[in-house]
Parts: sequence; structure tokens; C-alpha cells
Amino acid sequence: MNINEIAKAVSAEILFESDVCRDRDIQYAVAADLMSEVMIGTVDGSLIVTGLMNPQVIRTAEMMNSAAVLFIRGKKIPDQVMELAKDREVTVLSSECTMFEACGRLYSGGILSGR
Repeated sequence: MNINEIAKAVSAEILFESDVCRDRDIQYAVAADLMSEVMIGTVDGSLIVTGLMNPQVIRTAEMMNSAAVLFIRGKKIPDQVMELAKDREVTVLSSECTMFEACGRLYSGGILSGR
């Protein structure tokens, strides 16, 4: 799936889209609120699905060469996080979905587990 297909699947708003992600085919996702869990055995380039709202998410995405970060549960993303995402060229999406619902929709759309 590309980033637009992912956004449509989870009714997400694309808040920032990096040039790197624009035409990227995203095949895997990992969902966690602990970034230490994301860093263990995650497939390179996976989408990160999380409800955690701090700069560590963006830093983890950058280290893991993640395709994008999908913030869930409709939380307001702090300006500091968005600024870092733009600076580090990490695509950011926001959805009202719960983690369970977002993962189910992504899986139904063909995204596989990034573990």
C-alpha cells in the first residue's frame, strides 16, 4: 500500500508527507506504545502505529528507516513532535481509530506484521 491508501484505510489525515515516502510501497507495520518494542526485530521500513506522543517516536522511526508513523486515537500531536518529523523527513499520519481497529484495517488491506 502507498501512504494515500493507508490514510484512506484508517481514515487518517496526512499531516506531513516526506518526499521519500511519497511513492514508497509499504508492506509491513508494527504497533506499540513502547519504542523499545518497535526496535526489537522490526522489519526495516515498517509503518509504526502508536499512541505515544513524544519525540522518541520520530527518533525511533528515523533509526528504523520506517516508512511513516501513524498516530492513533485522535490525540493532538505536540508541535515539538511535528517539527522533528519535518526536520527528519518522517511522514506523519493521524487517525481517530484505536490501535486494534487501525491494525485490523491495515491487515485487511494487505499490510503484514513487521515482526
